[in-house]
Amino acid sequence: MDLIVIGGGAAGLMAAGTAAKRGLKVTLIERNDKLARKVAITGKGRCNVTNACPLLNDLIANVPVNGRFLYGAFSRFTTDDTMDFFEELGVPLKIERGNRVFPVSDRALDIVDALNKYITINGVKRKQGRVTELIIQDGAVKGCRTEDGKEYFADNVLIATGGVSYPATGSTGDGYTLAKQAGHTITDLKPSLVPLECHEGWCTEAQGLSLRNVEIRVEDTTNYKEVYKDFGEMLFTHYGVSGPMILSASSHMRNMEKGRYVIHIDFKPALSYEQLDKRIQRDLLECSNKNLYNTLALMLPRKMIPIAVKLSGLNGNTKSNQVTKDMRQSLVDLLKDIRLTVTDFRPIDEAIITSGGVSVSEIDPKTMGSKLVSGLYFAGEVIDVDAYTGGFNLQIAFSTGHLVGDSI
Repeated sequence: MDLIVIGGGAAGLMAAGTAAKRGLKVTLIERNDKLARKVAITGKGRCNVTNACPLLNDLIANVPVNGRFLYGAFSRFTTDDTMDFFEELGVPLKIERGNRVFPVSDRALDIVDALNKYITINGVKRKQGRVTELIIQDGAVKGCRTEDGKEYFADNVLIATGGVSYPATGSTGDGYTLAKQAGHTITDLKPSLVPLECHEGWCTEAQGLSLRNVEIRVEDTTNYKEVYKDFGEMLFTHYGVSGPMILSASSHMRNMEKGRYVIHIDFKPALSYEQLDKRIQRDLLECSNKNLYNTLALMLPRKMIPIAVKLSGLNGNTKSNQVTKDMRQSLVDLLKDIRLTVTDFRPIDEAIITSGGVSVSEIDPKTMGSKLVSGLYFAGEVIDVDAYTGGFNLQIAFSTGHLVGDSI
């Protein structure tokens, strides 16, 4: 056997199919009965397969952890290559806001089926099992053992087991254990692209409320600098906030400390302060005989109304025709800048991506091969690289997987 691939996710499947296409004998070992389970649930089941950013430097800039390490992998298998790869396998793609690339069908399972097709048509052998040990002799990998005692032998072994996020999909950190057996260093594992816990108790009252077309800014209170800004969707939960913008924001929050980061929410980003004030004046005039609670229903979701009234210090039973200029200004100030104090990330098993992993200083960036053990390779999330949302993390998986499959 030329290659054993441990892990049937995006990186493992790409590597296995690419190596087999070159005529190598490849066996893929995956603990789950189905392949690419994490791919199947990405992008809310739509699968943001890559990002069509035009320049290589733009791609690297979206990988805040060890992005330069991926220069070779990204150069050898670009985002255009990823798009061509899936379209040639029969999956038409489309580009949406932020250069995010999705299947035209909006079905992540089409991507999963394409990856399955890729390894099948190229003759990759599949085995189900959980690898618990590498077989290493005289500084070279010779194969691996599974928990049921079976041994598999090959000249090369790829560890592509993912991180520790979404453990239900099989990402339980096995790759880190195997890497440690080979003498590799594992950097601190932290959640990335993860919901956030907040200090403000009113988040519980807003639980389940999804906001669209709002703007957030994230401020680092240690230097009062803006570390992230976006426009889109977010969700209130019993512990704080989640949703696409929040997950993206979390990856910009380094060295998390309680109270260090503050989220500023603009409920009406399309309106300036003056425009919003006029809008509220108009609503108050139209509903002059109704109380403030009822009038605010014209511009806020039902769950948010009592919260907004309380935070602005107003009396919700005040008649609209009795709302003063100062009271109205309080509402404007609030709706343009509701603040949440971040206390922590949610647990790592709720994260989309694991930050940390096998140290890149011990991996050859030209091949993804181990510098410590001959014939051992790494690809995907198990490596200490992680990116922002927008298709960049899957591109890391495809590029590093392809590089391994092409290098052996």
